Amino acid sequence: MQMNTTDKAVLITGAAGGIGQALVDTFREAGHAVIAVDIAEKPAQLACHHYQQCDLARTVEDPAYAEQTFAQIRAAIGSLPLLGLINNAAVQILGTVEQLDRSVWRRTLDVNLLAPFLWSQAFLPQLEAASGSILNISSIHAKLTKPNFVAYATSKAALSGMTRAMAVEIGARVRVNAIEPAAIETEMLRAGFEGRPEQYQRLVDFHPSRSIGSPRGLAGLALIIMSSKENFLNGCLATLDGGISSSLHDPT
Repeated sequence: MQMNTTDKAVLITGAAGGIGQALVDTFREAGHAVIAVDIAEKPAQLACHHYQQCDLARTVEDPAYAEQTFAQIRAAIGSLPLLGLINNAAVQILGTVEQLDRSVWRRTLDVNLLAPFLWSQAFLPQLEAASGSILNISSIHAKLTKPNFVAYATSKAALSGMTRAMAVEIGARVRVNAIEPAAIETEMLRAGFEGRPEQYQRLVDFHPSRSIGSPRGLAGLALIIMSSKENFLNGCLATLDGGISSSLHDPT
């Protein structure tokens, strides 16, 4: 879908989910040409400059498929400067230490860690030419986690570590930052509490802010980080968690 835009493009993975759609809407409303990517079919209500349906895990495993996908996206971007790449796509496969098998680990690391690196690598020349930046959507699980999240938490800890390492290496050319959100109110999160409103309220009250995050709030922070002209904003892991990571919970 062609949109009236400014002269800058933004590439967003995981665009069909709740956070992804908020990112697309926020950057489009800010006047950018949004290139949206997801494994799912394009949501009917999603307005973007170009929608690319693809499997991120396959772009890790199949170099020919990856290059074909990247070429299609480069063609969609055309001559527009690439303001930024938002590595938002992720999978969250839960399981105990005993249950997690090789296929779960491979898919988790392919989508949550290796794809962000390879996509950043692929579009680095365009990002550098436009003085653009990379933004990785990590998680509070990079630092704080709970049972059954071993694969997901490990992948997000690695993503935050990669953010810092890339910021050190290429920060003079392309800024690299991340957001580490806690609970964000998406349809997926709401579905997990279906029929259990009291449990959902406990989650809300557990945060010092007495609230949980909104997709639009996260997208607004992403816009601020990516639109900043301050090149010193590099290697930042921005916490968006209502203060929960600062709160001590003990039996007393």
